Amino acid sequence: MTPIMEFNGIYTPVVTPFNADYSPDFGALDAVLERLIATGVHGLISGGSTGENYAMTVAERLDVAERTIRTVAGRVPVIMGTGAMLPADSMTLAMGGKGMGANALLVATPPYAVPTERENALAALTIDKAVDLPIMLYNYPGRMGVNMGEEFLDRVGRSRNFCAIKESSGDINRVHLLARDYPHIQMSCGMDDQALEFFAWGAKSWVCGGSNFLPDEHVALWRACVVEGNFDKGRRIMSAMMPLMRVLEQGGKFVQCIKYGVTFQGIETGAIRPPLKALNKDDKRALEQVIRVLKTTIAQIEAEPAAGQERVEG
Repeated sequence: MTPIMEFNGIYTPVVTPFNADYSPDFGALDAVLERLIATGVHGLISGGSTGENYAMTVAERLDVAERTIRTVAGRVPVIMGTGAMLPADSMTLAMGGKGMGANALLVATPPYAVPTERENALAALTIDKAVDLPIMLYNYPGRMGVNMGEEFLDRVGRSRNFCAIKESSGDINRVHLLARDYPHIQMSCGMDDQALEFFAWGAKSWVCGGSNFLPDEHVALWRACVVEGNFDKGRRIMSAMMPLMRVLEQGGKFVQCIKYGVTFQGIETGAIRPPLKALNKDDKRALEQVIRVLKTTIAQIEAEPAAGQERVEG
């Protein structure tokens, strides 16, 4: 079955720059968006958790999405994040995204409620019926408390709009399940330190917060694995990225690291909304060093001639 929307490439869940008073800094947001498009990412997500959606009102999220869609102006797809505690808020975000011209929706499990698989599926199908846009599901049981299991996938899979799933469980067996039993739902990497494994099992897209400040390097891994099929090169790039993955996934300061990474690369992202606090000086220095080494190493790998294209002297 041909999907109604193909997810192929690097999809960046965009940070939300803030002013000192915590209002969205739309000028900085425009700069972030323009840089991401210029460096070749394949799609953008507005209103994801990397964008601090949990600390924003629905009205603010709609304002940020509207600015994002207007600035992007169709150059790459924009996916509207709909995750919210209240189902009514998720519906408002979904309907708002459609009205603004979003290309697809990101639909997660309602947090804290711990619905059954049937209840979770019916919630997603309610959004689908009302909005009728392509949907990327977001499976993150570590935050939501429940898995989008086989009963859930069987139920939502009856609608062609459910054409992808961002898999963030960290369970490699889920990768096997999705690749083998649900090939009609495109698998997207949502666990950064498993990107190589996702690509090996056929994933063609990666939703990665780190691409906010290292888009070229994330595209390089995707290109090596998905476009070139060169997993030897892919392993070398992934090895160079692993120190960053450890900082992002294991340090407990994911959003702070992403936003400071963007600032370190030249675009001021401003404040972190409470309850989170910005990185301290030691954390910043450590991240800066990881970024420098990563960029240098991957640039060297990318500069090497392709296999079979080495110059023959003499």
